[in-house]
Amino acid sequence: MVKFSKQFEGQLVPEWKEAFVDYWQLKKDLKRMHVFNANNEAGNVVKPQPAFARRLVSELRKLPLFGPDRHKDHEAIQVHKKLTISESRGVTYETELLEEFAYTDAAKDFFARLDLQLNKVNKFYCTKEKEFLERGESLKKQMEILLELKAALKNQRGRISSTNDAKDDSSISCSISCEEDSTRGAKVEEEQDQPQEILSSELERSQFRYSDSGDSERAQLEEVNLRSLSARVFSCQGKNLKIKIPLTTPSRTFSALAYLFVEDFGGGQARKCGPHKLNINKTKLHHAEKMIKRAFIELYKGLNYLKSYRTLNMLAFVKILKKFDKVTGKEVLNIYLKVVESSYFNSSDMAMKLMDEVEELFIKHFADDDKRKAMKYLKPHQRGESHSVTFFIGLFTGCFIALFIGYCIMAHIAGMYTGQSDTIYMETVYPVLSMFSLLFLHFFLYGCNIFVWRKTRINYTFIFEFAPTKELKYRDVFLICATSMTVIVGVMFAHLSLVARGYSSTQVQAIPGFLLLMFLIVCFCPFNIIYKSSRYCFLRVIRNIILSPLYKVVMVDFFLADQLCSQVPMLRNMEYVACYYITGSYRTQDYGLCMRSKHYRDLAYAVSFLPYYWRAMQCARRWFDEGETSHLINLGKYVSAMLAAGAKVAYEKENSAGWLALLVVISSAATVYQLYWDFVKDWGLLQLNSKNPWLRNELILRCKFVYYLSMALNLVLRLAWLQTVLHYNFASLDYRVTSFFLAALEVIRRGHWNFYRLENEHLNNAGKFRAVKTVPLPFHEVDQD
Repeated sequence: MVKFSKQFEGQLVPEWKEAFVDYWQLKKDLKRMHVFNANNEAGNVVKPQPAFARRLVSELRKLPLFGPDRHKDHEAIQVHKKLTISESRGVTYETELLEEFAYTDAAKDFFARLDLQLNKVNKFYCTKEKEFLERGESLKKQMEILLELKAALKNQRGRISSTNDAKDDSSISCSISCEEDSTRGAKVEEEQDQPQEILSSELERSQFRYSDSGDSERAQLEEVNLRSLSARVFSCQGKNLKIKIPLTTPSRTFSALAYLFVEDFGGGQARKCGPHKLNINKTKLHHAEKMIKRAFIELYKGLNYLKSYRTLNMLAFVKILKKFDKVTGKEVLNIYLKVVESSYFNSSDMAMKLMDEVEELFIKHFADDDKRKAMKYLKPHQRGESHSVTFFIGLFTGCFIALFIGYCIMAHIAGMYTGQSDTIYMETVYPVLSMFSLLFLHFFLYGCNIFVWRKTRINYTFIFEFAPTKELKYRDVFLICATSMTVIVGVMFAHLSLVARGYSSTQVQAIPGFLLLMFLIVCFCPFNIIYKSSRYCFLRVIRNIILSPLYKVVMVDFFLADQLCSQVPMLRNMEYVACYYITGSYRTQDYGLCMRSKHYRDLAYAVSFLPYYWRAMQCARRWFDEGETSHLINLGKYVSAMLAAGAKVAYEKENSAGWLALLVVISSAATVYQLYWDFVKDWGLLQLNSKNPWLRNELILRCKFVYYLSMALNLVLRLAWLQTVLHYNFASLDYRVTSFFLAALEVIRRGHWNFYRLENEHLNNAGKFRAVKTVPLPFHEVDQD
């Protein structure tokens, strides 16, 4: 059975870690008391009564014969409530020891810490509950506005269709007025008791914020204009509103830029005066509805976290009090537990009521009164693990090993991977095998990372924000790797057998290309087979990376982009294979056609630093969103890597002493930069004032030597680029095989890096992820005086 401390650590919300009960410190206090008790038992210093005697006395004390006052006199502790001006409902708790303990100072310290933890939990729960209640009220208002606008749009379409003027993109027509006019006329409209409604179509990346009247309102609107579609006001539907759709997708970003361009160069005269027409169509309402739906999902998730926070802390109090009774022989569990049960965090039901309301609203408005459909969004269930997965992992692993041994024997007999190997085979087939091998080696290491993260209780699913339906468990990853490599090596074995027998037809040479095409078809397959949800999630993240910085960057985006930085050799092989088969060179076996093309050589530069470019753009986007200079410093690291990659490609092309010197200088500087960032920023190590020499204060692995060994290993693997300078070959192996081994070492370094990166996130929230995202809401009410 898993110890409660391990279970507690694995289930807590990492961002709220400091707000949970410090169960481990309380256990240390009890351990000191236990040691004190053991050291003094020989001297007859207050021995605890036997368990049976304690229970008998405890039951007798409850009898009416002793009376309530006499029972109170025999209690070990008494917990006092103190009214204070604080965020925890003005109540704090303080424990008084009524009986003489053998270790009074230790007991006082224990209960002082326990009271501190209870007050901390109450305060945090009250704060979070208040935050979620405010979000809930705001969301209810947003929902009401959305329903009113949808009803108005429906009525408008009905009136238009009745006059035979219906169009496909019907909308609510609203009159626009200048900001000065609307501000000036606000008081008149107020006197007439006809409040003018203002809707401004605005794309903005930040959360909605209230606007002031008069000059401050105009200044704020001008500032918003820089990052919005429009800050103009117009009247519609009887309320003063704005619609804000965040810049989260490229289409919205380009629409915002296009609108600003029109505003600057073609719409200047339109601002000056007079009413104008603007349509609030169903597309805008659809975007607003999606934002509100997402906000409901995030709020429900946050309320679930708060519910889990309450449950885990309650269990922690019960467990630690039981341990105290066991160590001291005192009966304090029932006394203190009554206080905990009546405390605010356990007795308040407002968050749970809000949770029920959110569920009802979501079912009614977003799931067509289908509770099962709503729960797929609000509380998706995890896929169960099957023993058949383990069986097939073993089956395909055995098949892969057998086929790989056969392939190696045949390749050795044919002399394919030596310096005197078949040039055509090495130039055409080997890049395909190398590309797939590096890809699935990386995927296999990811499976190993998942296994280790689970064993060390690193909450990787929370950090990556994986939905339970899209998360791949380590068994699933191993199954995909074993199956894929079995198919790849099997096809390569069949192809090598045909080549060794003298077959050189176009059909035989097309086999590696057919293998690549088959994997692309599986990857983009629209049918619900072969982990469709996970495949599409992966493709969506790849899309976000490629289109950086147009998409907002989340943890999984820059984590996968970092993986691509270690797969530059794979991307270059993919470039060559694509060129070889698209140009039809496989028909003539003219493997040098791509190499002779100037466009191909120029593209090699781009492919070499594209992953670093994507990662640099992600850093730029995060700096733009968060405003922290550390992202700019991180951007510099990837710029240095881009320069090193470009120098390497130029040296391979020119092979001159000048390029060699430039490669050494740039690569050395980039390596030092990257090592510093790995150790200090990503891993959080090399802390001079830490209680663990040169390490963090908090570590997951007990053996500290592992961290020092990991830093040394990372340093060695970071220097693999020296092979480019030294040109060292192993025995008589082909230089391509040597390059493959070096590329594999970089992939292994990245897999090794992944564990410590997630450990730092879990312990210190280095990426500043949030348990519950603050989703911008579309409708913003504006007050005008």
